[in-house]
Amino acid sequence: MKNNRIIISGGGTGGHIFPGIAIGSYLKKINPLSQILFVGAFGNMEMKKVPKAGFTIKGLWISGLNRKKWWKNFLLPLKIFVSLFQALLIWIKFRPNIMIGTGGYASLPILIVGSIFKTKILIQEQNYLPGISNKILSRFATTIAVAYENMERFFPQKKIVLTGNPVRSSLIQSKLEVENNKKNSPLNKINLNILVLGGSLGSEKINEVISNNVLFFNKNKVKVIWQCGINYYKRYKAFENKFVKIFPFLEQIEKFYNECDIVVSRAGALTISELCIVGKPSILIPSPNVSENHQFYNAKYLLDRKAAIMIEEKKINNEFLIHLQKLIASKEIRTQLSTAIYKLAKPNATEEIGLRINNILANG
Repeated sequence: MKNNRIIISGGGTGGHIFPGIAIGSYLKKINPLSQILFVGAFGNMEMKKVPKAGFTIKGLWISGLNRKKWWKNFLLPLKIFVSLFQALLIWIKFRPNIMIGTGGYASLPILIVGSIFKTKILIQEQNYLPGISNKILSRFATTIAVAYENMERFFPQKKIVLTGNPVRSSLIQSKLEVENNKKNSPLNKINLNILVLGGSLGSEKINEVISNNVLFFNKNKVKVIWQCGINYYKRYKAFENKFVKIFPFLEQIEKFYNECDIVVSRAGALTISELCIVGKPSILIPSPNVSENHQFYNAKYLLDRKAAIMIEEKKINNEFLIHLQKLIASKEIRTQLSTAIYKLAKPNATEEIGLRINNILANG
């Protein structure tokens, strides 16, 4: 086996971090001699999540463009300059054979430096509407792994491969044990089980609408597993009761996917890929506060295929309970949504991307 040196970069949210970890874990599995280094941004969640997964990570002094509070971009030119210098030092010391970008501003400096040295680059775009970083990096990439069809609107067609999004291997493995888990689960003593996911950082609007409907859940004996986000846990933990269980973050998400009947969630790319694999009827509430409004387009892709319900955040107070009651009341609707979303699943995405990486290394 060859001792390949691989840099994986991306971060800011779980949607960029966990695909990178999935790819890194798979590459390490098929070639234990590979040296894998992650590059992220100081202060972001990847600086904790990546080491926890068993990988080394280096941080850059970089941040994204703040579109709402323009005065917070004052130091951005300096951060870009410093991060490029930091990335240069990382590249010179590590000298990677290939670099993998999973999106987010953290990936931009290191991959730009890699392109200067003609390093092979694979970028992985999770969303239906690409972010700025991957649009810029696409001109330097050897291969662009995408999760949706018709992405030639944004990227050179000859570079595109349709792979789907890498998800946690534990999720795919647990899918085989779903029926057994349900049989032994104490949650099945309750009528229906709802899983609420506000994204890795939490969602104030989703938290508000769930807290406003706690009495509805109690009255109808609906079990709710509510991931409210670390930043919101202290504010909402008082709402916990016999039917509503609240967590800042769910580490073993596969267990809760298996046990739930309905998912209420943001429309991040990773979450949608996971929902496709587990085949759960879902109410998607896209965040309007993300770059390029990509969550709206992720959710609309499913809505257009009758694979999920979408509620825009501005309509959530008027529409949430209406849609939820319909799902609770109709097993037929739940089954239709479940069947449609499962057809969109790409459970072999990690292996497909790993194969592309190995082909690039073999021909490099």
